[in-house]
Amino acid sequence: MSIVIVGGHDRMVCQYKKICKGYNCKAKVFTQMSAELGKKIGRPDLLVLFTNTVSHKMVKCALDEAKRSNVEVVRCHTSSGCALSEILEKRCAAV
Repeated sequence: MSIVIVGGHDRMVCQYKKICKGYNCKAKVFTQMSAELGKKIGRPDLLVLFTNTVSHKMVKCALDEAKRSNVEVVRCHTSSGCALSEILEKRCAAV
């Protein structure tokens, strides 16, 4: 399963990827707005939006891409590792 995480803290990128790997998922993490973010998102199985630590511009870009690609979106206000684990627990089985 492929996951794209938009938002969160820069110092947590490795932790987010490690948590996803524990659930047998590949993850792309975007904590900063980059050029052509919409094209870099691709077609994941799940898009996680950490709404507390993301700009409105990034949210709009991510949601537009998700709608265009028909991707499931999960919004979470906190950007903690536990919050990501809970999301993945509901969506996929742990290894």
